[in-house]
Amino acid sequence: MQRRRIVVQGHVQGVFFREATRRRAQAAGVTGYVRNCPDGTVEAVFEGEREAVERLVEFCREGPRGARVDWVDVVGEEPAGLTGFEVR
Repeated sequence: MQRRRIVVQGHVQGVFFREATRRRAQAAGVTGYVRNCPDGTVEAVFEGEREAVERLVEFCREGPRGARVDWVDVVGEEPAGLTGFEVR
């Protein structure tokens, strides 16, 4: 089990970034959340099996169609036992 907090900068709001991330996380059995931040970035927290979490981090490096990702900051954290995945 691992946890990653990521912040994605670029043209990432208003392009279904959060919904695409939620769908992929739920399909992979990953818990956590994704949210738009006031500064225009998207923040996400993923908890789950290492491979599933890493696939989501890789997805966020590109984003859905229409997104332009300039950079992604990834920080490892201790898992908190989250349940479900939500868009905040």
